[in-house]
Amino acid sequence: MLVREGEERSLAVDRRLAWSLAGIAGGLNAAGFYAVGLYSSNMTGNVSALADHVALGDFGTGLVFMAIVLTFIGGAAVSALLINAGRRRRLAGIYAFSILAESVLLAALAAVDLWLMAPGRGPLLVFGLSFLMGLQNAVVTRLSNARVRTTHVTGMVTDIGIELGNLLDNAWHRGRAEVSDFNREKLLLHAETVLCFLSGGVVGVLGYRQFGGWLLLAGAVALLALALPGLLATRQRRHQPG
Repeated sequence: MLVREGEERSLAVDRRLAWSLAGIAGGLNAAGFYAVGLYSSNMTGNVSALADHVALGDFGTGLVFMAIVLTFIGGAAVSALLINAGRRRRLAGIYAFSILAESVLLAALAAVDLWLMAPGRGPLLVFGLSFLMGLQNAVVTRLSNARVRTTHVTGMVTDIGIELGNLLDNAWHRGRAEVSDFNREKLLLHAETVLCFLSGGVVGVLGYRQFGGWLLLAGAVALLALALPGLLATRQRRHQPG
């Protein structure tokens, strides 16, 4: 799931990737909002809030939203640097290593959330999650050739509308069945991704309310479990003769 990339990937593999990482992303995003009152991956909302506060002259609050956006961009940039470095070294499991890095950083963030007292806990939580969401979304985007984006719900909902329109157009004009099948599969992929993000969000809020930072640690363990098959596959390739 985290080794093959681009056109080498099947739709079924992309769906498994979307289910798992979108669910985790939804949980972390919603838990962060429940804890701090700010979304870590909603860049559309954060940029809009930045514009609103700047227009009203509330530059202090505007800087907070700007920092969240820049932190998300920073996570995506670090992901790109890591992936590019892995590609130059022909490291097949670089995407798995990227998810492993997210797991380790999320575990560290969980420790901060569990043991650091306010007021420093809130800002570290929201900025840490924003960085990790940027990193994860960039990994999935590069890996799937932009077919899957686990935190970009606006784009996924737009894609749902596009595929619905394509299906209706193809049915109206009696188009080819294979075209409809392709559009239907893409529609299902995007719809399932949004539902997983939504379900993850519900679990994230309930879990964080009940367990606090232990929910973040559970997310780190889940990411580690997702990364392990890719890491093991890379190790096996290294030890193969020739």
